[in-house]
Amino acid sequence: MRALTIAATGMSAQQMRVEVISNNLANMNTTGYNARRAEFADLHYQQVKAPGTINASDGTALPTGVQLGLGVRAAAVTVELSQGSLSQTGGDLDLAIEGKGYLEVTLPSGASAYTRDGSLKRSAEGLIVTSDGYPVVPEIVIPEGTMRISVDAEGEVYAYFRDTVEPELLGQFSLAGFTNAKGLEAIGSNLFMESNASGPPLIGVPGEDGLGTFRQGYLEASSVDAVREVTELIEAQRGYELNSKVMTAADQMMGATSQIR
Repeated sequence: MRALTIAATGMSAQQMRVEVISNNLANMNTTGYNARRAEFADLHYQQVKAPGTINASDGTALPTGVQLGLGVRAAAVTVELSQGSLSQTGGDLDLAIEGKGYLEVTLPSGASAYTRDGSLKRSAEGLIVTSDGYPVVPEIVIPEGTMRISVDAEGEVYAYFRDTVEPELLGQFSLAGFTNAKGLEAIGSNLFMESNASGPPLIGVPGEDGLGTFRQGYLEASSVDAVREVTELIEAQRGYELNSKVMTAADQMMGATSQIR
């Protein structure tokens, strides 16, 4: 009775879909979060009669044959790289990226990670860091006595002081692009790492080579569509219930078969 194992793979697939949806809904208020989508593919087929098999009665080839599917499997959980809406915060170190690109940060291990979360902070030493304390690359230090920070669309950081009229250029943020951004490895805390699928980072100046630009005083909201997620959640729940009914029906059929006298 293949229906039992086939329906079991269907229930497992719908359970995974619900888990992905629940993660999206949990992160609907996470800065710079991109929604994920579960993708599935059918399993191998049992070739009872392969297409094109010669029919022994008259020598003609079967046009379709008999192929019995063995269920479904998870193929991928892909990231939807859509731009989230921008919400105004007014913070000097709140930076939203309009367009493609990621900020590069340095992890405690010395490795590089990438993020679209522009809610930056100032460390005790004046270094511009992420909310988790990871320094942004290139490292920019805000000097003591700075009254205000200005960041233009190209990522140039200026400091304003009390006794001067002209601001001082402290440095310029860069952005990292990837040939296949969907192939980045998510490690949590709004961070991604380079992988073989993503390709190496292409570091460039904001606004050039297809990279986005900065908008100071804004943060990029999550791209999760709550209405769509709830709709897909209902679909996944119904799919799970239907597969469970298939298992019940298959069990009843097997019971009827075993009771034949």
